[in-house]
Amino acid sequence: MLIWLIGLICAIWCVLDIWKKDITLVGKVIVAVIVLLTSWIGLAIYYFWARHHVAEWFK
Repeated sequence: MLIWLIGLICAIWCVLDIWKKDITLVGKVIVAVIVLLTSWIGLAIYYFWARHHVAEWFK
């Protein structure tokens, strides 16, 4: 239960961070769905690598 709750909080944090980025709406939806569908792996990849590169991908 605790691991699920931590994962949910991290997922919400990632989605909120994605919506703050200066990218198109379609880009935000694509990245948010990918992060949510890939669970812990998607959260880790987004947090450690992709959050710095998302704006470049969807310019």
